[in-house]
Amino acid sequence: MEERHILAQRTARYHVLGTLEAAPQIWIALHGYGQLARYFLNSFKGLEQGRCIVAPEGLSRFYLDAEHTRVGATWMTREDRLHEIDDHVAYLDALCDELRRSAMPGARIRALGFSQGVATLMRWAVRGRTDLDEVVAWGGNLPPDLDPSRVRARLSNATVHLVHGEADALVGPEVVERDAATLRACGLGVELVLHAGGHALDRTTLARVLNGES
Repeated sequence: MEERHILAQRTARYHVLGTLEAAPQIWIALHGYGQLARYFLNSFKGLEQGRCIVAPEGLSRFYLDAEHTRVGATWMTREDRLHEIDDHVAYLDALCDELRRSAMPGARIRALGFSQGVATLMRWAVRGRTDLDEVVAWGGNLPPDLDPSRVRARLSNATVHLVHGEADALVGPEVVERDAATLRACGLGVELVLHAGGHALDRTTLARVLNGES
């Protein structure tokens, strides 16, 4: 048996909150495992003033229950992982190209990843061609395949936040401390933001981060 690959076009879905054409900030919000973009974007409602928040959806959807009533999406699995990574990096770059065609001149692009979206965000930030002014990694962990020299080259001018819920049962404080040390070893300035909640977006903390008040 011989494994082969072919590039195939497909349609990706994303949801937008706010007015792209009038927003000086564009936030790309990457959901976690098993979530759909439109529900993930609900957490940002009311925070779109002065910004446009865009939630792309992972390219692989699946049923979450035996009755096939609930659907979620994932960014990737370990199966054929290198092509999966290439695909979602290209997807997010293409999305930003599309947004820039309608965005106000000089709009800055920032990004937030939650849970599984953290690994997707960091791979895109380092491997992609979209320059990000700010990176928020929330409730996830860095992927192990980041090249330190690429991290330094791509993110040395970006603001980097690691957000952690003190009651997060899935990601412990040791993970956040390790990731902060990894990024600092790459020469990045990293701000650790804590909140009292669990493995979820905390509304008050989210507002602070988006407003630059963390």
